[in-house]
Amino acid sequence: MGRGEAGSKKNIPLDVWEQKLAAVRVPKNDMNRLIMNFLVTEGYVEAARMFEKESGTAPGVDLDAITDRMEVRRALQGGDVEAAMERVNDLDPEILESQPKLFFHLQQQRLIELIRAGDVESALDFAQENLAPLAEENSEFLEELERTVALLAFEDTKSCPVGDLMEVAQRQKTASELNAAILQSQAQEREPRLPVLLKVLLWAQAQLDERATYPRITDLATAQLVPPTKAE
Repeated sequence: MGRGEAGSKKNIPLDVWEQKLAAVRVPKNDMNRLIMNFLVTEGYVEAARMFEKESGTAPGVDLDAITDRMEVRRALQGGDVEAAMERVNDLDPEILESQPKLFFHLQQQRLIELIRAGDVESALDFAQENLAPLAEENSEFLEELERTVALLAFEDTKSCPVGDLMEVAQRQKTASELNAAILQSQAQEREPRLPVLLKVLLWAQAQLDERATYPRITDLATAQLVPPTKAE
């Protein structure tokens, strides 16, 4: 970017930006519905019940019906992938039959859990019998299988180059993918609106970066405004 182009950017100081933000009024009911949508979509039944009681915000769905999804998520996050898959098949056999990528990721997670348990022989047998045939037909699956099997080459799997597969976040990722598939089968939203709005925020900041220097949100967890540097 040339000097002239950089110099044409409008500079908005922190105090002015905060005044503009303070002038924006978001109805509390809209915020409550956003929170309830997140709790319901992610399957946090008890939190949704409590929030409904405290805020008076209706969940919009039968909370008792969410229990099945919660049991599936709880099993998967606890490492019992087989139980989660059996429960999903009880709910709707077509979910796994119609989504090969999801089915592969669940089988991949089963392999990860065998490796976590230190059962090398069972892990190799499982990979050969259940994952290799799927990987032969899909290069993406093959790459993921190779990464997973690579865990067997390291004694300390948590600190190895593919150690991210052993983290709790990997279970959560698979659980979220399965949760979204169940929601889709029930004609509900696949993902909560809150993360979508955060993506829109990041996109809007990227667009505004081309026109102005202003206090940005760099950490979504804290939402703290970071003033522009002098270089900007």
